Amino acid sequence: MEHFRDMQRFAALAGQPSLAAAARAAQVSGPTLIRAVARLEARLRVPLLERSTRGVSLTEVGRAYLADCLRLLAAVDAAEASAKGLHVQAQGNLRVFLPLLFSGYVMAPVLASYLDRYPEVRLAAHYHDYYPNLHEEGLDVAILVGELPSSSLIARPVGQVRQMLCASPGYLAAHGEPLHPQDLKHHRLIAQVDWAFQGHEFKARLGCTTVQGAINAAVGGAGLVRCLSYPVHEHLLGGQLRRVLPAYEQPPLPIHVVYREGRNAPMRVRSFVEHCVTALRAHPAFQLA
Repeated sequence: MEHFRDMQRFAALAGQPSLAAAARAAQVSGPTLIRAVARLEARLRVPLLERSTRGVSLTEVGRAYLADCLRLLAAVDAAEASAKGLHVQAQGNLRVFLPLLFSGYVMAPVLASYLDRYPEVRLAAHYHDYYPNLHEEGLDVAILVGELPSSSLIARPVGQVRQMLCASPGYLAAHGEPLHPQDLKHHRLIAQVDWAFQGHEFKARLGCTTVQGAINAAVGGAGLVRCLSYPVHEHLLGGQLRRVLPAYEQPPLPIHVVYREGRNAPMRVRSFVEHCVTALRAHPAFQLA
């Protein structure tokens, strides 16, 4: 039993930036977690942690053992969930990974409606802009924008996003509409940084530190903004912005809901996946051709 508890405490290191954060996640003290790791190292006769003046990190063996621990503990959770009926009733802890910008514009109402529908689920959302390792980080579900790397994960496509160039009708009436990417050199461009379009380099006349700031400036007639389709879909549908040079846009990026266990997943995972797939496939942000 102590060996199993030590594995659980070691698994708390997944996705945590430090031993202190892992101890808080495992709801134990720092020394308790350190002793658990020491017992595992003594039992396995290999170092799991590498200690230096810069702190503590997992060794290569430690990373592999952590992934194995997460898989074994997930199997134990699944067995207990099956015995308790959790495969037919959504309840328990759910850890999901969401892209930061995407979540701010799309996911908040989706998460709220899921929690309303499944009150017995406790959801922890992790917001980052990289491709996660669900096994190593102990994540149940991820929503990913872009081409997926090859893996054994199950991926459900829900839509696609485009990189668009937009401007307000007022700006286009006053300055004309560009018909070719080279025409952009005669227009006012809004961006967080200077950008390239169809092989041409352009300098922004107005620099904004946030995507929303750039969009607001474009709605106000300050110039043309280049951004992904989901932050501007409401402005496009409402007529506040118009799409410019659509024939020169890059191919769209796919969006997937990704998870691990498939049909063996507990109901909290399956219910969240189905909820997201249904909501996102119907979302107006992904209906733009």
